[in-house]
Amino acid sequence: MSEHHRSHEPIGSGEPIGLGRTIGVGLIGAGRHGIRYARHIVHDLSSAVLRAVCRRHPDRGLDLPGAHSVTMYGRGESLIADPSVEAVIAVVPPVLAPEICRLAVQARKPLLIEKPLAVSGAEARAMVSMARQAAVPLMTAQTLRFDAVIEGVRVWKERLGRSERLLLTSHVEVKDNRADHAQGYGGRGALLEIGVHLLDLVRHLTGEEVREVCCTMNRPHANAPETVVSARLITEGGTVCVLDVARVTGERVGTVEWIGSQGRIRADWPRRLVRWIGRGGEREEREHPPSQTVLYTLRAFLQSIAAGLPMPVTGEDGCRAVEIADACYRSAELNGAPVSPPGPPR
Repeated sequence: MSEHHRSHEPIGSGEPIGLGRTIGVGLIGAGRHGIRYARHIVHDLSSAVLRAVCRRHPDRGLDLPGAHSVTMYGRGESLIADPSVEAVIAVVPPVLAPEICRLAVQARKPLLIEKPLAVSGAEARAMVSMARQAAVPLMTAQTLRFDAVIEGVRVWKERLGRSERLLLTSHVEVKDNRADHAQGYGGRGALLEIGVHLLDLVRHLTGEEVREVCCTMNRPHANAPETVVSARLITEGGTVCVLDVARVTGERVGTVEWIGSQGRIRADWPRRLVRWIGRGGEREEREHPPSQTVLYTLRAFLQSIAAGLPMPVTGEDGCRAVEIADACYRSAELNGAPVSPPGPPR
């Protein structure tokens, strides 16, 4: 692919990123989701400046008001090598993530990767190990963690008493994707694209690892990516988690119902509502404002770099979600038989 460059002054390749200094960002992937990241970097974040963008057709440039003097690349390695790029954001199909991670780690540049972290647990674990050994910050963009409704569920967690059942539903509309879209997910479908949010929420909400999964999947035809997933997970603490994931025609659905010994929490993130129902019948409801989850994810990533703090959603978090997905796929191959995910990375 051809590349189009602008001239610019480097801002200190290899120099520690300090508080109060603008961070030069490179974005790999400028599709419909990647452009959301670009808009927030350009319009909403004073702590960052968009230095470079990599896309399939760099000659198209970046049609984004306010994005001035951005270098366009056709190859990720060229963007990562750019001395003005101090941190890398990858919003790409997960089959591309391992190589981007390798290059960013070699260049010692912090990396934010849009979920899922990788297509398989083995690839995700290798990425985490690589970043850890080089002490390069790696964050997984599990953006649903930054939704105010999910945070509202966590705030009321202490009311539950003993955690018993966690019911998670995510129905997302069918999209007219490119013909090669499924290849970008290694031939996997709704669970890895949509359900990875819920797999992450199981750990995020309960604070526990998953010890067993049972899963079934429906596919439109043989060898097609799955469009409907039903999974039952059991955490180390004994919480039974039931996941319902589907591509649907019609309205988007995203709900949580968390049942404990002292009551239950019901949440609906598209409708911005969280309800508490106590064992004695007491009720409370809160409506939350809309959450700009991509913006909040970006802000957390940049703040962690500037302050030298651990990433709020680590590479390990992203790895665990993909490894649980692996176990679900294996269970589905075994007609829903129980499968145990591997232990956390060491």
